[in-house]
Amino acid sequence: MKTMPSLLAPAGNMRALQTALRFGADAVYCGAKQYGLRAQANNFDEQQLAQAALNRAGAPEESCRFEGGWPDAERRVLCIEPEDCYPASPVCCVRLRCRALAGAQLPVHKDYLGSLMGLELRREALGDIVLPPEEPGTAYLFALEPAAALICQELRSVGRTEVTAQQLALDEVPEFAQAERRLQTATVSSLRLDAVLAAMLRCSRGMAAELVAAGRVEINHLPVSSAHAPVYESDVFTVRGKGRFRLTALPGKSKKNRQIIEFFQY
Repeated sequence: MKTMPSLLAPAGNMRALQTALRFGADAVYCGAKQYGLRAQANNFDEQQLAQAALNRAGAPEESCRFEGGWPDAERRVLCIEPEDCYPASPVCCVRLRCRALAGAQLPVHKDYLGSLMGLELRREALGDIVLPPEEPGTAYLFALEPAAALICQELRSVGRTEVTAQQLALDEVPEFAQAERRLQTATVSSLRLDAVLAAMLRCSRGMAAELVAAGRVEINHLPVSSAHAPVYESDVFTVRGKGRFRLTALPGKSKKNRQIIEFFQY
C-alpha cells in the first residue's frame, strides 16, 4: 500500500500560516517569539499561537475572543464560549487612587506591579495597568475576577503611598486618551537583544547584557535570560527601573549595512 507524502510548510506569521493551510498544507511549523531559531522571522506571540490552534481546530470565530477590559489592551485572556451564550467578560477593572500630599512623588507602573506581586498574585491573572496622564495619582488595573477581589481586599499601599481600591464595571471605565509617543530611530549591528537594548537605552552592549543577566529584562512580558536572544518587529521590551519600549519597524539597512530600527518608549 502506497503512502502519500505529507506537506509540511513553515509559517513565520499568521498570514503565512493561513495561506499555507488554504493551499493544501497538511501541517505547518511555527515558533514563538522567544523560542524560534529562524532568522528574521516575525514568529508568533501567545495570542497568535492560540488563534492559530483555534483556526486549525475549526472553532467558530464567533465563539472565541480575546478580552483585555479595554480596546487597546496588550494583555488579553482567551474566552471560548458556546455560540448561543451571552458573552460575559472574566476581566474586571480596579481603580486605585493615591492618598498623597501635594507635591509628593506618585507611584509609577513598576511600583504598582511590584505591590501586586507582593500579594503573591500570578502575573497571568493580571492584565494591563493604565496610568492616565489626565488623572495623576490614579491607576486602572485590569485583572481576572478573583484577583480583582483580592486586590480590593488586601492592597492598601503602593510603595510608600497609601491607596484606595474600588472595583468598576467595564462600562464604567473611562476612555483613555492616546499618549503621544515619540518615534525614535537607531542602527544596530544585529537583531540581538543586547544590541537592540543598548540602542534603546543609549548604553553599551555590555551594560545591556548585565541587565539581562540580572533578570531585569522581559520580552513580551516573558523573562529572558540570554543577551544573544533574537528580537523581532512588534516586540515589547520591559526593563525594570528603565521603562518599556516597543520595536515598531525594521525599515532596512543603512549605507554601512547596519540594521535600522524604529521604536518608542511608553
